[in-house]
Amino acid sequence: MLKKDHLPTGLILGFIAPVFGLFGYYLLKFRLFTLKEFFQVLMMEKSLLTGIISLALITNAVVFTLYINRQKDKTARGIFIATCIYALVALGIKWFG
Repeated sequence: MLKKDHLPTGLILGFIAPVFGLFGYYLLKFRLFTLKEFFQVLMMEKSLLTGIISLALITNAVVFTLYINRQKDKTARGIFIATCIYALVALGIKWFG
């Protein structure tokens, strides 16, 4: 699946990679909290949520770079689209949340 060059693969990777980034941030900064407490803090502090989403998108940048270097342009396009959707959601939460 990861060797194919098509848009749906990129979308799937683009939506899953930031989840790993989010858990990586949890392990680095919030490991004293349980996951439930971590998500409760995120729901109460919207500014923290948007910041963490932005940092989690760095994982998309890494995956995007890997696929660009492998010349898998359609997959990279899907990752880019997912990144833009995440960014719009983060901005929406920050402005309207």
